[in-house]
Formats: sequence, C-alpha cells, structure tokens
Amino acid sequence: MATSTRSFLLFYVGVDVGTASVRAALVTREGLLKSTAEEPISIWEPESDHYVQSSTQIWERCCTVLKKVTHGVERSRVRGVGFDATCSLVVLDQNFQPVPVTKEGDTQRNVVMWMDHRAAEQAARITDSGHRVLSSVGGVMSPEMQPPKLLWLKENLKETCWNKAAHFLDLPDFLSWKATGSLTRSLCTLVCKWTYSPPEGWDPSFWTSIGLEDLLENNFSKIGNETCAPGSPVGCGLSQEAATDLDLDPGTAVGASLIDAHAGGLGVIGADVKGFQLPCENQPISSRMAMICGTSTCHMAVCQPVFVPGVWGPCLSAMVPGMWLNEGGQSATGRLIDHMVKGHAAYTQLQEVAFPSTCGNFYTYLNSHLSLMANSHPVDLLGTNLHLWPDFHGNRSPLADPTLKGMVVGLSLSQTLDDLALLYLATIQALALGTLHILEAMKGAGHDIRTLFLCGGLSKNPLFVQIQANATGLPVVLPDQMEAVLVGAAVLGACASQDYKNIQEAMQKMAKVGKVVQPDDELQSFYERKYKVFLRLCSHQREYQLGTSCDVTMMIM
Repeated sequence: MATSTRSFLLFYVGVDVGTASVRAALVTREGLLKSTAEEPISIWEPESDHYVQSSTQIWERCCTVLKKVTHGVERSRVRGVGFDATCSLVVLDQNFQPVPVTKEGDTQRNVVMWMDHRAAEQAARITDSGHRVLSSVGGVMSPEMQPPKLLWLKENLKETCWNKAAHFLDLPDFLSWKATGSLTRSLCTLVCKWTYSPPEGWDPSFWTSIGLEDLLENNFSKIGNETCAPGSPVGCGLSQEAATDLDLDPGTAVGASLIDAHAGGLGVIGADVKGFQLPCENQPISSRMAMICGTSTCHMAVCQPVFVPGVWGPCLSAMVPGMWLNEGGQSATGRLIDHMVKGHAAYTQLQEVAFPSTCGNFYTYLNSHLSLMANSHPVDLLGTNLHLWPDFHGNRSPLADPTLKGMVVGLSLSQTLDDLALLYLATIQALALGTLHILEAMKGAGHDIRTLFLCGGLSKNPLFVQIQANATGLPVVLPDQMEAVLVGAAVLGACASQDYKNIQEAMQKMAKVGKVVQPDDELQSFYERKYKVFLRLCSHQREYQLGTSCDVTMMIM
C-alpha cells in the first residue's frame, strides 16, 4: 500500500514540440495522463519548400503549456521533465541569440524545419560523394537531415547566418539546453540526423569531403562534442532561470531528449501484451514496429544491426539505450490527407454538411459517408478503380527519392462529395500500401515484424487504422493513453529522476495496450492486387520522366 500511495504522488512532465503546436502532459508513475495542454506555434514559408520557425516562440510556448499542466501541483511532486521535438535545425550565435535562416534576415526566424526541402540539391551532392557514413542512412542523404541544411546555409547565407553562427542544435537538444544550460546532445538526434556514430563519434573526413571542414574547429564545438543516451540526466537538472520560467524547483531532473517520433516509439512499443493473443507475445521486441502517424509517419523498429537500403539506420542508442534502431518513414501522411481533401472541389460542400453532424470533424463524416456508399460491403472495395502514389513530398523510405511526385489514376470529370470521399479513401489506402512497401524492404533485409503499434494523430482515425491492418495483414495495437508521444517524453523525465532504473523498465510500466485491431483476412487478395498496381505507378512515373528538351521533341513526334 505504501508503494502504491507513493507512486500516485509522483509526477513527470512530458513536453512535445510537434510541427504546428507545443503540448505538455502531467503523467503519473503508471503512465496515466492527469492533465494536458496545447499551444500553437507559427510556421513561415518565405519561399517554396522553405519552412521556418522561431526558437524563442517555441520555448515561450513550452513554458506556457508546462505551467498549465502543473498548476496546483506541489513542485516537489514533479520529479522529472522530458522533452521531444521535431528534428529541426536551430541556429544560435556565440551569445546564444537567434541567427536568421532566411534571406530576409529576421533574427526570430532561426529554425529550419524538418520538412524544409531547400537543401535537396546539397543532399544529392552528399549522396554522390558515396562516403561511408551514408551506410547508416540507407545509402541516401535526405534533405530532411542536418548536413545538407548546414551546407545550404553556408552556400547561400554565409554572411548573414553561417559566419555568425556558433551553435547548431537539433530542436530537441535546444530544449534540453534551455532547460539546463548544458550543451550535451542526445544520441538520438546526433545519430539519426547528423551522422554521429557511437562510440567512434564524428567522422572528420565526412565533413571535410562535403565542404564543411570548418565544423571540425574546437573539437566540433558548433555541433556538439558531449553526448549522452536518451533519458540520461542532463546537467544538474533545471537551471535557476529555467525553473523560474517553468515554475518548478531548480534541480528538477531533465532527461536527454528525443525526436518526437522516437518519443512516440517509447510510448507504445514496450507495452506488456500478455493476454491479447498477439503474434509478438513471447517474442523479442524486434518483432514489433512502432508507427508514429501525424503530419508525417515514422516507422520505428528496434533490431539487431541490420542495414536496409532506403531505410535509416541501424542507429545505436537512438531510441532505447544500448539497442539498435531502423527507421523508415513517409514525408507526408496527415498533411497529404489534408491536402487531398481541402484541395477538392467538393470541400466547400463537405464543410457545410460535416459541421452540423460531427462539429466540423471532416474525417469522421467522410468515414461515415464511405460506409453508406459501401452499402454493407467492406469500405476498402470502393477503392478498386482509384489508385494513388502518395509521395507528393518525395519518398523517404524505402526508395529514398526526394524527387518523386504524387500520382492519381482513375479520376473522372465528376466532382461530387462521393468523389471527394473516394479520393480520401484512395489516399489512406496508398499510405497503408506505403507502409507495406517499407515492411517488405525490411523483411528482405532480415526483419521479422509481426505487430504494428500505432500512435499519433492519425491513430485516432479508425478507418486509417483498420486499413493499415488490412493492407499489411498485421494486427495493430493502439495505446491505452492516446497521447503516447507525451507518455514517451514523460518516460525520459522518469528515467532522469532515477525512479526507474532504465528506459526499458520505464516504458514497460508506463506504456499500456488500449485496443487491438485485427486485419480482415478476406481482403488479402484485394490488397495483393492493389499493391501490384501501387508498385507499377512508381515504375511508370520514372519511365515517363523527361530528362532533356530532345526527349520532349521525340515524345511529341
């Protein structure tokens, strides 16, 4: 009884900086969310494919949400804080003031967002170098990683940004620094997005070969020379300044941060599945894949050190300390669904009819509308003649081709609400087939994934979840606490406080199964046929790409 009472009195705060908002949760030792808060953050698009944010605004919003969730709670009961964030690039000068990353020179716009693809050409050049560090990123450098973004800043904003910059930090590490004053970087960020490789560390020849040899100065001080595993205590806990900002006690433990997707992985993948009759029961954790489904989707698998072409990793201690990680992903998922629905001619009609019945939840309405259209048959079959290739923002995995574009086959001149619903369905099906594409690549390299563990905004959409199960043929586990990313961030604080001996113990105790969605086996042959079409779409896109004006002339003739 004493242990139960004490555990109830302990809290941890998880803070998640997503693409468009900052969220926080007060979480118990058992992983239950007691309170949550959310604040929006600004995104600016100064040029096409350039997306920037303000680290000053982000920290202010972190303070706001954290104080909201801890309001009325004794400070001593908050044992630890954990941060996660998108893998965006923060630039600061020697006085830790923001440095602009846009040509306009606004100092408050000092964050190059994860989805910013301005450095596509630099990424291609780095890939062409063929350097050995590329083996850990599937052989292809993504424009969403930090080396090409750094190279772009040097080549395009040398005077206004590069020469003034003294600190380049991944956004999760920026938050740890703001909280503690320590510049110690998390292995999660450096290994996954910067080409750092423990225990060897940085490879100087890589930075020199791509023209960023100046980063070697002062033992790599600009990009970090002290590291620790996720969840490790950072510095001496909250600094006096941060404690004042956050209304917590100085010295409150702060765990080394994670990229947001990896926090979601911690919040779901370690759950105890006994009694749920899942194929991953009594199997190693490598039989599970965590899918963090939001604006984009990340596919996370803890594994033996396996190299998968087009899939990032294996990365040591990138999510679970001491364990390897392979990470696949799709650059646009929730964002793609929004794009397809809101760009359709019938969107205005959808707004008119959805609000009265679902209070404006378009996707709840569309799911219901599709059920009516299916007339007691499986909704999936409505997508028989409409096919979509979902890489409107390039392919992250397993093709690792940022030049790929979206494709839709099977459109008519009709623009009714039914047509909008079918396009929405085709988009969800294409995203699920994209997951299958990643799974097939990982299976071919030796992975044995038997169960999917979903979290993130799209995991709250029952049609999206069911189609992921149907298309892949795998059961899908949903967490008991739907805000699993916040639970994962809180796990970091729990580990830093040493209330749990390690992340493995914390995530097993704090992550719990909420619901299991089984695939509809009767749809297996349907998705096998649809997957064949899916793969041909990409093949045809590459076949039809025109390289020169001569090619165009030949096609016309």
